[in-house]
Amino acid sequence: MKQTKFIDRSISVFTPKALWFCAIFLFFGLRLEAQIQISQLWVENKTNPMGIDVPQPRFTWASVSDGGNVEQTAYEIRVAGTSQDLQKGKNLVWGSGKISSPSSLHVPYGGDKLQASQQYYWQVRVWDNQGHSSKWSAPAYFTTGLFSSNEWKAKWIEPGYQEDTVLRPSPLLRKDFSLDKKILRATALITAHGLYEAFINGRRVGKGFLTPGWTSYNKRLQYQQYDVTDLVKKGSNAIGVMLGNGWYRGTIAWGNNYNIYGKTLGLLFQLEITYSDGSKATVISDDSWTSTTGKVRYAEIYNGETIDARQAKKGWTEPGYNDADWSPVRIGQYGYKNLITTQNELVEKHKTFKPIKVITTPKGEKVLDFGQNLVGWVVARLHGQAGDTVKVFHAEVLDKDGNFYTTNLRKAKAEDQYILSGTGAETFEPHFTWHGFRYIRVEGIDGPLNPEDFTAVTLYSAMPVTGHFSSSDSLINQLQHNIEWGLRGNFLDVPTDCPQRDERLGWTGDAQVFSRTASFIRNVNSFFDKWMKDVAADQQKDGRVDHVVPNVLGANSSGSAGWADVATIIPWNMYLAYGDRQILETQYPSMKAWVDYIKSVSKENLWNTGFHFGDWLFYHPADDNDGRAAVTDKYLIAQCFYAHSTQLLINTAKLLGKANDVAMYTHLLEDIKKAFMREYVTPSGRLVSSTQTAYVLALNFDMLPEGLRSQAAERLVANIRSYDNHITTGFLGTPYICSVLTRFGYSNVAYQLLLQKTYPSWLYPVKMGATTIWERWDGIKPDSTFENPGMNSFNHYAYGAIGDWMYRKMVGLDTYEDGVAYKHSRIQPHIGGDFTDAKASLNTYFGILSNEWKMSGNRLTMTVHIPVNTHSTVFIPTNDPSSVRVNGKPLNDMDSLLVEGKDGEFLKIQLGSGSYTFTSQYQVPKKKI
Repeated sequence: MKQTKFIDRSISVFTPKALWFCAIFLFFGLRLEAQIQISQLWVENKTNPMGIDVPQPRFTWASVSDGGNVEQTAYEIRVAGTSQDLQKGKNLVWGSGKISSPSSLHVPYGGDKLQASQQYYWQVRVWDNQGHSSKWSAPAYFTTGLFSSNEWKAKWIEPGYQEDTVLRPSPLLRKDFSLDKKILRATALITAHGLYEAFINGRRVGKGFLTPGWTSYNKRLQYQQYDVTDLVKKGSNAIGVMLGNGWYRGTIAWGNNYNIYGKTLGLLFQLEITYSDGSKATVISDDSWTSTTGKVRYAEIYNGETIDARQAKKGWTEPGYNDADWSPVRIGQYGYKNLITTQNELVEKHKTFKPIKVITTPKGEKVLDFGQNLVGWVVARLHGQAGDTVKVFHAEVLDKDGNFYTTNLRKAKAEDQYILSGTGAETFEPHFTWHGFRYIRVEGIDGPLNPEDFTAVTLYSAMPVTGHFSSSDSLINQLQHNIEWGLRGNFLDVPTDCPQRDERLGWTGDAQVFSRTASFIRNVNSFFDKWMKDVAADQQKDGRVDHVVPNVLGANSSGSAGWADVATIIPWNMYLAYGDRQILETQYPSMKAWVDYIKSVSKENLWNTGFHFGDWLFYHPADDNDGRAAVTDKYLIAQCFYAHSTQLLINTAKLLGKANDVAMYTHLLEDIKKAFMREYVTPSGRLVSSTQTAYVLALNFDMLPEGLRSQAAERLVANIRSYDNHITTGFLGTPYICSVLTRFGYSNVAYQLLLQKTYPSWLYPVKMGATTIWERWDGIKPDSTFENPGMNSFNHYAYGAIGDWMYRKMVGLDTYEDGVAYKHSRIQPHIGGDFTDAKASLNTYFGILSNEWKMSGNRLTMTVHIPVNTHSTVFIPTNDPSSVRVNGKPLNDMDSLLVEGKDGEFLKIQLGSGSYTFTSQYQVPKKKI
């Protein structure tokens, strides 16, 4: 007898718990002869990481199987000091034994104490609910960092020469050393005050750029750890390191703001050698090093870099170089207490672009178009005489006349200057700056430009790609492209607001509104984990959270609603996406301090004090004669985010078992919402600010009682209709508007907003040729003139938060809070907008989760893949449940799924892992307008 059941909730005697046990029985009841295999391995959320400084690192793995309804029932992990011992199962530092558990995420190490700066190898095998066991996974590894500041032997060193305090050319530091035995392993630990590039025996150390990255340096300074075994050799060796101003002492923000963390650049370098006979040696930064300057004569993040090839020190990173005229270094007294290992992925080089067009502008300037607004720099191959100077300027757009436009860069010069040595073909590229650009203007080359001599190189944090989305609409696909490139250009060690002008700061509001979208496109777990620790480190003593992190604007630049709420929103979003409760445990004091600060400055539970950015850069028409586009009351917005942060704090307290906090903040939340009702809602249910943002936030954060929500949604739609189906929200309303519309039955309106092509809309910039997300809805106006250049970035990811709706609602890949990290996924696509197909896939910590839907007339086809060790609640859009087929068979013929019955316009089904193709009859309903 088949196990499939159709359940009508109106008459069913099944309780939710009974349904769940039934589903479990069905999932575990299926027996298919298919082997399970381990497909991916992570340690502390990274693949084969170096510099792990936690005593109990956590292991995560994903499994694959060609069977269905496959669940892990047990696992076994083993860890060894060598790959040979691991493969043989001998001399293990930890063997977990067989552990009966479905857990495959963040499983803590439980073996002998790990040693500092050691490489460990590990693998895992699993058993499933169908009687199968996997083979041992392919070996992976991790390398420990330093567990104590006492393990640092290196000394801080600084240049010993008298510095040019105007141009501040980049220091060079070097040391020769000798190794007298065969080398088994060599590990370098490096950090700097400023930025560094390191070389051993003439070869560059690592693939990272702009290292050691940007943190709140005085409290948290990252060091990087590198395997340099292939770079060192028995006999003579040399180390060379070049430093740059970077964020440490360079010009940051505005108002002549420099030397924020210190005035002098410095280096900390520790090379640890293990010889083949087991003995060890250490080479450190100390007073035996020498210093001078070289070819990088000037380097600032905003202004660019000057390289004089005539002053290059040829061979300075190689052994035997004569540095007799170099200056001895000075020893700095800084200590090691603020040093931490690198937690996020380093900035690396990625895709390159060649010019697609050579332009002579109406002004006669020589310009190259790379076809994509990108972040990085240009590698130039140049020829000329000694002393010839070539200048490369950077811009995102051309003006309406076709001329090179840099006014929106404000005070950022964005100019790289190359002085030739006259030795033939010479290649130049920057070291300690970056630019946001699509176009470059070149000066100093006689005759036409040769496009083959210029290559644009992209730079961004090397976060793994996880999500893919596409649809039948080419403009929406370009929008997705723009969202992705907005992330690439602005996730450069910190989540910057823009990559081109004199700003490039870690604005908290921008980051929080985009964080859920980002977690689909890339694995941003480690990226945000690192940055959120800086949010907490820079948080003011009274609990205020800064506008930008790291905070370079001062203590008073803090406490704005929607910006400071980054303290609660991103940790919760990361928990939902990755199932890592450690970020909640770590950030909980910061989350609580922020909510307590709001409480302390509120009056009768109403937060109506302080400075707030409000719904930043909202649409406000020039012909607003009737007041319908009135600015959303900033204190109304603040009250909504007060409630939201309090709710997230309650959620976290429940998860962490903090019962007293749950009770206290639950009562507070009730009072916050009562205060909102008293202050901002009329007796008839109308908000005092009748804007799209006001209704969106009130509905999204459940500020209104159930009885008033439906009419509030109607008022929201009426407002949208009054603008001829255009969006008017700013940074805080935009991320939620389409989700709110879908939640209250107006997916058709959400699609109309998504597909709107005239200003203001998401597709207006696409139609205007954008290749990234703009800061303003109309950065370039319909007449091709520009918005106010004081605030007009063409690479600014905040409005790209629409991606979250596209992935979670349009295609329908979502997760439940009872099974975060997509352990329990929700697949519920909302069809509309005349799309004929849409698809998305996401590489979760369990494996690939995907859905693709196609419409042909009234026939819907849905192809779903659910990873091993997970389950999904799938909602099939259908007007006729009896028409639904799965893998070509009627539902009644399938014993591997549980049909719960109709849920609105959907048929609700519980599924285990596997691949499924559903077909059904579906007519997109005509929604109320």
